[in-house]
Amino acid sequence: MKSGKLIVLTGPSGVGKGTLLRALLRRHPELYLSVSVTTRSPRKGEINGKHYYFIDRQQFEKLAANGDLLEWAEFAGNYYGTLRRQVETHINQGKWVVLEIELEGARQIKQTYPEALRIFILPPSMEELENRIRARGQDSEEAIALRLERARAEIAAAYEFDILIVNDDLEKALERIEAALFASAKC
Repeated sequence: MKSGKLIVLTGPSGVGKGTLLRALLRRHPELYLSVSVTTRSPRKGEINGKHYYFIDRQQFEKLAANGDLLEWAEFAGNYYGTLRRQVETHINQGKWVVLEIELEGARQIKQTYPEALRIFILPPSMEELENRIRARGQDSEEAIALRLERARAEIAAAYEFDILIVNDDLEKALERIEAALFASAKC
């Protein structure tokens, strides 16, 4: 049986992690995307069980207290986490599991799965990151300011990761992710 692997993809809000991840999964359907659990409300078009598992704070806190989360963090007033059993089952089956998570969760993964490949996605500049966040049209001015403040702190921690990739051009960034994943082994 082939060896399973855990891959962590992180970076600041608005950097394009989700876009890169969707493109990566289209090219490599053999990769398994772990669906996170969250206490935030679904956004328009999001489907429970596909985009996230949407639960209330009490349910989330029970999962955390019982050790059922591989990692978890609070972001923008909501909890986000990774279901431990889901990830471990797929890795034990030899699958490559991808997590798209926040910095705090990625740090927790380093402690529990030090062999995980951790990739940090950087924006080409803070100005471009702000433009991307504003273009989404989802946040108030206050929320944008908070996201940018948090992004600066996250970018300062990028050196903690195995691989840094600047998302200046979607195709080039995707190719750099593929090179990082498949340079030494084939999925």
